[in-house]
Amino acid sequence: MLLSKSISTVGRYSLFLTRVFSKAPRFSVMRDRTIFEINKLGVDSIPLVIIISLFIGSVITIQMELNTSSPLLPAYSVGLATRDIVLLEFSNSILCLILAGKVGSNIASEIGTMRVTEQIDALDIMGVNSASFLVLPKIIGFIFFMPVLVAFCIGTSLLGGYLVSVFTDLIPVSRYVYGIQAMFTEWYVWYGFIKSLFFAFIIASVSSFCGYYVRGGALEVGKASTNAVVSSSILILLLDVILTKLLLQ
Repeated sequence: MLLSKSISTVGRYSLFLTRVFSKAPRFSVMRDRTIFEINKLGVDSIPLVIIISLFIGSVITIQMELNTSSPLLPAYSVGLATRDIVLLEFSNSILCLILAGKVGSNIASEIGTMRVTEQIDALDIMGVNSASFLVLPKIIGFIFFMPVLVAFCIGTSLLGGYLVSVFTDLIPVSRYVYGIQAMFTEWYVWYGFIKSLFFAFIIASVSSFCGYYVRGGALEVGKASTNAVVSSSILILLLDVILTKLLLQ
């Protein structure tokens, strides 16, 4: 029963994406709606990203210093480990898990409310491809702005570690800064950006799918929001394993 339901859901999701990417609205309409979605889904997420990244970067630095105080380890290991943790995992996977809660629930509840109030049915009656009109700008806008959020996350996380070295006596500033620069691998930055684009697509498309097929009332909209966050998070973790194997092997 569970297997057949899962296969059915995957099939509906595939058909949904086919409808989203077919018969797109006019360019001027797409442009205006995409700019609106970039501002709503992306720009409005910057304060959350900055606050979380600042504290997480500080915590990583403190924990690395407290748990790697060994004469066998080089002095710059704290900065190096903090940098690699941020680049490889936190700035893309963990960040997108957090954004799945904010952006995913927002998308699912918005589209779900439009469904239960019959606004989507009205678009369909007027001959508008409602799936493409509502969902495609969200997918494009969120994917377009996701690298900006990742860049903010990387910079703010490393800044959090720097502030720890400045305002505490755990680690000298020179050691931390040298550790950030030591044995830098440029591919790690591109690796994070590439993963975040896939995760952004998952968040926007899965959340839209959960909201688009809501049936019922306000209670079902709330359930759709919860399903969107849970489904997006599981798929992000699954895709994280696959992309890590493919990109870092």
